[in-house]
Amino acid sequence: MITKFFSRCILVLLLLASCDSPRQNAALGTLERDRVAHAAAVSEMIAEQPVPQGSMVKKGTLLVRLDDTLQKAQVSKAAADLAQAAASLDKLRNGAQAEEIAAAKAKVTAAQAVLAESEVQHERLSGLVRQNITSKGDLDKALAARDVARANLQAVQEELRLLLKGSREEDLRAATAKLEAAASVLAMERKRLADLRIVAAADGILDELPWQAGERPAAGTPLAVVLAGNAPYARVYVPEPYRAKIKTGDKLTVHVDGLDVPITGQVRWISTEPAFSPYYALNQTERARLMFLAEVQLPESQAQLPVGVPAQVDLP
Repeated sequence: MITKFFSRCILVLLLLASCDSPRQNAALGTLERDRVAHAAAVSEMIAEQPVPQGSMVKKGTLLVRLDDTLQKAQVSKAAADLAQAAASLDKLRNGAQAEEIAAAKAKVTAAQAVLAESEVQHERLSGLVRQNITSKGDLDKALAARDVARANLQAVQEELRLLLKGSREEDLRAATAKLEAAASVLAMERKRLADLRIVAAADGILDELPWQAGERPAAGTPLAVVLAGNAPYARVYVPEPYRAKIKTGDKLTVHVDGLDVPITGQVRWISTEPAFSPYYALNQTERARLMFLAEVQLPESQAQLPVGVPAQVDLP
């Protein structure tokens, strides 16, 4: 009787041990989401954090806003420079106005009158010098005045000629290049202004806000971390004997700790490289120890599941 009792006890213990041991055709791992870190493009003070940590966010949701006072001024200056460059180019293209041409013609007429007067004065003094009525110095002054009048007439005539001829092709190209440069600077400053608004790059959960409002993180520092995706996925290690049976798109059963009902997931990715030693360095027995990392996406109905929870996937 005692022998039969001990035999039954040993059988019960073996059955319990077999129930507690993990299934051999299962891949073990945890639930995960893709982490998307949103970094600061520049070093500015954090002005606003409208979404609290742990909230579900949609793509494009404002997560953090940096102080944009200085950058808005830079945008305004770039816009003014662009307007000035555009006005300069329009002026060259349109040429001189009728009023400018009329004023230039009036200058030419006045310069001609001055030259005529200076020539008359020079001739009069030349006669007086021959009669020894005036000095040679007065004649020299009259000659200089005549030469100045001639040079002034030539200058105003050239000004009028330029106005009538219009802008040179080189000036137009230079003004066009300046306008394009100003437009590029404005676009760059507007991009910098937009970078001060940190928005979600994908749907998911706002997992972390490492900095507080009023702090000034350095450029390149993560300001917000989003766990992307509408639902987590199971990141598991598939044993080598099952690798050839699994491909992207396969539907597999996922068991999550704490849930009584299994979940049907879909393989979204499986590695082509083993996680441990290269297969060609192992014998047949050792190759069974190789593991291939895989990701099994859960349906959107499981969006509430937290990351880090242990999970196992039934293998075919």
